[in-house]
Amino acid sequence: MSKIKAEYIWMDGHMPTQKLRSKTKVLNGPIDSISDLPIWGFDGSSTNQAVGNDSDCMLNPVYMVPDSIRGGDDILVMCEVMNPDGSVHASNTRAHLRHVSEKFSKEESWFGIEQEYTLFEGRNPLGWPEGGYPAPQGPFYCGVGADEVFGREIVEDHMQLCLDAGLELSGINAEVMPGQWEYQIGPLGPLEASDQMWISRWLLYRISEEYGVSATLHPKPVKGDWNGAGAHTNFSTKSMREAGGIDVINAACEKLSKKHDEHIEVYGAHNDERLTGLHETCSIKEFRYGVSDRGASIRIPMQTSNDGFGYLEDRRPSANMDPYKVCAILIETTCNSVSYTHLTLPTNREV
Repeated sequence: MSKIKAEYIWMDGHMPTQKLRSKTKVLNGPIDSISDLPIWGFDGSSTNQAVGNDSDCMLNPVYMVPDSIRGGDDILVMCEVMNPDGSVHASNTRAHLRHVSEKFSKEESWFGIEQEYTLFEGRNPLGWPEGGYPAPQGPFYCGVGADEVFGREIVEDHMQLCLDAGLELSGINAEVMPGQWEYQIGPLGPLEASDQMWISRWLLYRISEEYGVSATLHPKPVKGDWNGAGAHTNFSTKSMREAGGIDVINAACEKLSKKHDEHIEVYGAHNDERLTGLHETCSIKEFRYGVSDRGASIRIPMQTSNDGFGYLEDRRPSANMDPYKVCAILIETTCNSVSYTHLTLPTNREV
């Protein structure tokens, strides 16, 4: 019987933004099902998840993909953190999304997440002159050429690792600030979109190790007249994707307007540094939605408006957001007490 390596991945208890942790378990392989994987303990006192005199926490495997770094039959395993008695640990945000997904399963929610990040070499974004600044923003977004994009080899390797792992990565592009990039995961159901996003982040950190650089998800990695980093979240339900779905989308936006503060609370730490009303954002103190408006809180794509059905884009989540929390609150806010009347979609609506 051959041996395989299973990389158990989990979210720690670091605040205000949880970090990824992982460790390797050697098992008899191959592993055919998530149910074949054992629960595994770890020292929670070293991850801000327990105290030293009662430190045991448990890793419960919930999702696995091929390990595209090690290859062969090795696997990457996303885990939920549990208490020793089998109850849900306080740091386990996936468990709540699991409950929400089951409760609203008839809505058939889909998510597509646009993950922005910034590559750093030392204290500077990759490609920035030491102690100085590059040319002003403008030529870098979707740029081509060594004077306009930095780190493409890392980005290409990360994309291939995600694809080889079977992740639903749908694209990449250079972003507005030099050294900043984006990739997209989805569309997928809420749990799978979130699990894949966390695994894709783990792969990003791992490939960055190989190049001696770091990847940060901070929403405002460089102060001043530079774009921040977000995780725009594209969301739809079955009724939004059907004929007449524009009315459902419009009603959802009205619901979201009434829960703006609650959403901001779980949309990522330091988001106030990014949501200033500048650099294609709406101020964190406002809520606005409209068609093709990248300065709004919620953008209704032009194609959705023209077709009369489709999806909405929540532009508020920051790059360091927890997708389990974001997916859960979007479903809860928009799918509770589903009742739609015909509303005319505004070109730009401020609430």
